Amino acid sequence: MVTTESLEIESCHLVQLLVEEQGGFLILDCRSFLSFNASHIRGSHNVYCNSIVKRRSKGAIALDCMLPEESMRSGLSCGRYPRVLVLDERSLSSAALSRDNTARLVLNTLNAELDTSSIQICFLKGGYEAFHSLFPEMCIENLNSCAHPCPQGGSVPTLIARGTPLYDQGGPVEILPFLYLGSAHHSSRKETLQSLGITALLNVSSNCPNYFEGDFRYKCIPVEDNHMADISAWFQEAIDFIDSVKNSGGRVLVHCQAGISRSATICLAYLIRTQRVRLEEAFDFVKQRRGVISPNFGFMGQLLQFETEVLCH
Repeated sequence: MVTTESLEIESCHLVQLLVEEQGGFLILDCRSFLSFNASHIRGSHNVYCNSIVKRRSKGAIALDCMLPEESMRSGLSCGRYPRVLVLDERSLSSAALSRDNTARLVLNTLNAELDTSSIQICFLKGGYEAFHSLFPEMCIENLNSCAHPCPQGGSVPTLIARGTPLYDQGGPVEILPFLYLGSAHHSSRKETLQSLGITALLNVSSNCPNYFEGDFRYKCIPVEDNHMADISAWFQEAIDFIDSVKNSGGRVLVHCQAGISRSATICLAYLIRTQRVRLEEAFDFVKQRRGVISPNFGFMGQLLQFETEVLCH
């Protein structure tokens, strides 16, 4: 495939453009899902291609696979973004990118599918590493991402009641800005829910009560925590519910009894479907935030099957 080389800009130039254009800039970060969520440029969007997509790409990716959000694609087509910037971890130039590098595939797609006479496609020299070293104040750091996670993703309560199970210690953990994971105990703490801005709860059990039905939106998925239960039959319904809360500007707590197996499985399925990441990467991402998660053997098998269906499609 013949590609058009993009305009290469330095970190200092990018800061100047961000200040001057204030919103007319689409930044596509091609690092891994874990790296992006640990730290990224303010306002940037993650474009992650798993190995299956790369093997089938033939040098480029379909635009709807690269940018699953319709609003972003329509923004490109209607001229809302006169400039698009692509970056990876540390590459010094676009010419140095290997054929199967995600940033290379993204650049190929943009040059092939967009009107480059009206949209300028840029590549950040030195990548995120160079930018962050010069302008850390322009980046968002996720303090929940740590190399050695604590049981509650780095959040240790100052006082733990004697006999409190590990899975109830601390509070719900943030998986994404609108998605939280926790236990039934957390779902019973109204003040905690309100302080986190929770507006809805997804109860993944058949026996945990919905404590505050007059104050929060609820959805129940009546699944038992055993290896014979078919939790995958509920994946799409759960994903749709989480998305509906997100789209309304709310936040949802996904919980079961302990916040270890059933609710963790739903959060993993959500990440696989919406972020298009492998189960292994999604698991590491959630584990960093809530160290006690452990979906049962049957659920892990269903997640692996779900991963194959999502990523191959």
